[in-house]
Amino acid sequence: MRTPLRVLAVDDEPPALEDLTYLLRGDHRIGRVLSAGSSDAALRLLECEAVDAVFLDIRMPGLDGLDLVRVLRRFAHPPAVVFVTAYEDFAVDAFALKACDYLLKPVGRERLAEAVRRVAELIDGAAAGGTGPGTGPGFGVPGGADGSGGAGHLGGPAGPGGPGAGRPDRADRADERIPVDLGGVTRFVSRDEVAYAEAQGDYVRLHAGGRAPLVRVSLAVLEERWAPHGFLRIHRGYLVSLRHVEELRSDAGRWTVRVAGRELPVARRHTRELRDLLVRWAPAPGDGPS
Repeated sequence: MRTPLRVLAVDDEPPALEDLTYLLRGDHRIGRVLSAGSSDAALRLLECEAVDAVFLDIRMPGLDGLDLVRVLRRFAHPPAVVFVTAYEDFAVDAFALKACDYLLKPVGRERLAEAVRRVAELIDGAAAGGTGPGTGPGFGVPGGADGSGGAGHLGGPAGPGGPGAGRPDRADRADERIPVDLGGVTRFVSRDEVAYAEAQGDYVRLHAGGRAPLVRVSLAVLEERWAPHGFLRIHRGYLVSLRHVEELRSDAGRWTVRVAGRELPVARRHTRELRDLLVRWAPAPGDGPS
């Protein structure tokens, strides 16, 4: 049986803090709820109390919620983070900081329960992998994104390794969800669904399951971040997921690769590395794209 969670609620507005702590105490998976009325108070409390997760507002006097999380990320074992705010504008920044979830006020019991479930899953996964809960990838509410031109932003540090880093251990295969803003609504695309990424100026278009949203990030940054997860830069304009590659073809010295039914060019300098990695990345049973 899982040990009950210890959580900290942070909000500068007493009624909102009272409501949040009340809802958290009503969740059977939570054993203890601490509260703080400011980021400074939260940091003082965390000096002597360890918690599994922090549920916090963003707009607060002094050190705001985003800045507080930046401080928490420096902890040896940072807690999982769930933002609870009245503003949807900060979702991109929140997930760049690896937030576990992002809730909009007023928060209902069911939506908060879903966030607690995500926290519990993240902590269970971290325990199995021997890491702290705050070291895992950011997760968002389930949902897809279409190609209607909305753009998100992908931030945060790259994973271990670099371009051409070969197949990672299974513990490194935790999925990541990328926030995409579509007409004021933030939706999410799973990294494992992405077949390839295509450079478009200062943006990248993610091709995932028939959808093609734009993300505000350079292809070089995406390459550095996703290389440890089986992505390879094959051309100045394309980054492909090795697990989604259908075939590699040579025609009169010109190499191409078929990904998600589309034929993409492979720069000559990337051909040898691509061939080697495709062999190393041969899907394990049940590990291929769905």
